[in-house]
Amino acid sequence: MKKLAEGTDYYYDEQGNIVLTEAYHLNKGFCCGHGCRHCPYDYENVPETRRNLLLKERKHAAKENKKDNSQPALQPGKK
Repeated sequence: MKKLAEGTDYYYDEQGNIVLTEAYHLNKGFCCGHGCRHCPYDYENVPETRRNLLLKERKHAAKENKKDNSQPALQPGKK
């Protein structure tokens, strides 16, 4: 088993938790069923009730990110 590389395979979130990246999961090749934050397999092995909740949260977060990125940047000296 290869050693995990920080920044490529995982990172630490604001609370100090280790978060596995999408790249790590793609290299693994399948959904482990734990509901990982960056699961590229749409949580296919997570039990259905939890899976539906995770997919709804992911969709909401994507919508919020899109909304935040569509805000025009303020120019210096303008309000």
